[in-house]
Amino acid sequence: MAKTRKEHDFIGELEISDDFYYGVQTFRALENFHLSGRALKDYPFFIKAFAQIKKAAALANKEVGVLDAQKADAIAKACDRLIAGEFRDQFVVDMIQGGAGTSTNMNTNEVITNIALESMGHKKGEYQFLHPNDHTNLGQSTNDTYPSSIKVAAYAKLTDLLKAMENLKKELEVKAKEYKDVIKMGRTELEDAVPTTLGNTF
Repeated sequence: MAKTRKEHDFIGELEISDDFYYGVQTFRALENFHLSGRALKDYPFFIKAFAQIKKAAALANKEVGVLDAQKADAIAKACDRLIAGEFRDQFVVDMIQGGAGTSTNMNTNEVITNIALESMGHKKGEYQFLHPNDHTNLGQSTNDTYPSSIKVAAYAKLTDLLKAMENLKKELEVKAKEYKDVIKMGRTELEDAVPTTLGNTF
C-alpha cells in the first residue's frame, strides 16, 4: 500500500500520496480548475522560468537576512533541479485557472519545498522545517512571480527564435549565391512582373 501524508489548509485536511511533491493547495486547484486539459508540465520553459524566479527570490532573501542560509540554499538547489528538467510531472495544475495564477504559484512552491525538505533530511510535508508560503514564497506574490516568469520564459523562447532566424537567413544567403544565374519568371505578388533570378527569390 502506498505511503501517504496528511496536509491541511483552511478548508480541511487531505491525505496525499507520498509519491507527490505537490501538496494540498495543488490538490484544491485540481478539484476546482479542470478547464483546458493542458497542464503546467506541458510548458517546460515556463516551469524553468518560474524556478529561476524562485531561486533569485531565495538568494535575495538570504542576502538581506530575512531567510536562513540553510533554507535559502535548499530552495535554490531544489530550483536548480527544476531548471535542469527534473520533476516536470509534478506540475499538474491546469494552465487556465481562477485567481490570476495563484494555483501555479502554489504548485511551484509546494514542489520546490518538498524537494528541498528531502535534501535537508526531512519528509515531504514537514512544513515546520520549511514552508511553501513562509519560506519558498517569502516576500513574493502571485502578482510578482507569475508575470515575471512569463517574461523570463518569453525572453528565453525569443532568444531561441532569433538564433533560428539567423540560421535561416544564412541558409537563404547561401541559396541566393548558388542560384544567382538561374533566370525565372517574375514575382507578381511582389509587384515585380519582370524576369528575375532564382537567387533574388531566395
